[in-house]
Amino acid sequence: MKARSRTQGPPRPPAAAEQRQGGGARLAQVDALRGFALFGILMVNITYMASAYHGTGLEDPGLGGPVTEAVRLLVALLFEGKFFLLFSFLFGYSFTLLLDSAERRHAAFVPGFLRRLTGLFAFGAVHAVLLFSGDILTLYAVLGLILLALRGIRPRTAVRIAVALLTVTAIGYALVALAIAESGGGTIPRSAASAAAEATEALRGGPVSVIGAHLEALPDMAFLLIFFQAPSALAAFLLGLAAGRRRALADTDRHQRILRRLQWAGFTAGLGGALVYADASVNHPESAYQVFAMGLDVITAPLLAAAYAATVLRLAQGRHGRAVVTALAPAGRMSLTNYLGQSLVCALLFTGYGAALVGRVAPIGVAAIAVTLFTAQTVASRWWLKRHAYGPLEWLLRAWTTLSVPPWRPRVKPGTPRR
Repeated sequence: MKARSRTQGPPRPPAAAEQRQGGGARLAQVDALRGFALFGILMVNITYMASAYHGTGLEDPGLGGPVTEAVRLLVALLFEGKFFLLFSFLFGYSFTLLLDSAERRHAAFVPGFLRRLTGLFAFGAVHAVLLFSGDILTLYAVLGLILLALRGIRPRTAVRIAVALLTVTAIGYALVALAIAESGGGTIPRSAASAAAEATEALRGGPVSVIGAHLEALPDMAFLLIFFQAPSALAAFLLGLAAGRRRALADTDRHQRILRRLQWAGFTAGLGGALVYADASVNHPESAYQVFAMGLDVITAPLLAAAYAATVLRLAQGRHGRAVVTALAPAGRMSLTNYLGQSLVCALLFTGYGAALVGRVAPIGVAAIAVTLFTAQTVASRWWLKRHAYGPLEWLLRAWTTLSVPPWRPRVKPGTPRR
């Protein structure tokens, strides 16, 4: 037998053996992580949907006060810039599962995956225009092309590219911050307040007015996605690809030491960077300090996101693991339906599609709505998946990806009594 190269790492178990080792529990852990990431994304997205002033550096009139400031600080500290990384990591990890599935079935992978990306882009485009201009599905669809092109790289190479992406991006932010400081700029434009007020009124109007407001916001949102989220999301894709190649989530019992180290690093350095970012975002918007803090967050946010993931995985393996997985995994299995469903509910609450509460709910109330909505989604997802094989939008995406009609009802195992 030929000796394996050191750079190849430990031999990967065959897909069938891996299924026997991890089985549904492995998949359930990944779904639980995805469900947890979905909650964090909601906590961030809802702040933009509830106030047109969010992200401008200005307070929404009538929504100030110490409680509001505390909630804004906590959301920036614990949620902003962290959970989309976890979601992106899982996208890259799931990509390897799709690759292996196609390999086992001796099926062509590229055509189906390209159809999957076009489906995601279509969902995202409709989402951005009708419900929330901060859609991330279109970005994932575009970055997915890069992931597809790099599918053959080794795990170590993927990690190196990811680290290089994050490092170069952080340096770019530092240079921009230095330029702002030297020029004496960094002040909030006078037009920001009037633009936010106009957007608020448009969002409170009828459907045509709401769609017009979304279209108006698209260029700014696109800038944010391309220059702030895209490099980090691609890096997380590649880290997920590397983890998937190593089957890092197949048996987390073997990686308890690594998970503990991730928690230690994330809840120290990661949380420290998040504190700087939150202080700069809430108390020093549009300053050189904020731009520098954003660059710091590019480096430290992945650590905090990894600590979150490690905590969920350790809880899933602990005494209350079944409860953790049962609570989060169904929402994660229906992540596309739930992601777009969150925006639909928020649009009905905050825009002229429904109650038109934009700018009228304090941040603590917005956070309470997010928690309530996600709790309802976990219950609804569990109910739905007992009766259906896929979430409704997952079913549509799978049908388009495979050009077939997927099963609507879950398959009943032999010997299982029918109800």
